[in-house]
Amino acid sequence: MRRLLAWLPAIAWALVIFNLSAQSRVPGPEVPGFDKVAHFGAYALLGWLAVWAADRSALPLAAGAVLGVLYGATDEIHQMYVPGRSPDVMDWFADAAGVAAAFFVYTRLRARRAARRGAPGAGAPSLSA
Repeated sequence: MRRLLAWLPAIAWALVIFNLSAQSRVPGPEVPGFDKVAHFGAYALLGWLAVWAADRSALPLAAGAVLGVLYGATDEIHQMYVPGRSPDVMDWFADAAGVAAAFFVYTRLRARRAARRGAPGAGAPSLSA
């Protein structure tokens, strides 16, 4: 049951992203490139939560990252059906970059914690760590 509960924060944040994507116009400053920064940040949080959930669920950490990147792709497809919105491959790249950044930071922090505890094999983590 705890393994399933670990996914609730990631699911909740995915629902927030879905609801924002369902709006014809998302509020934000009219600054060039701001949407890419927003995509990166939103998906960095989703990536962190998904990798954390995978870690707590005894799944490979990469599973959480892959799910985050795939969710970004489905989000862009979803926008094809929202009036005033359209899919953008560059948005998906920003989503994937956010997930990748979260995965990178999470695995590095996890490896440091393991090294401090003196865990055997606490070197650089593999994708299945």
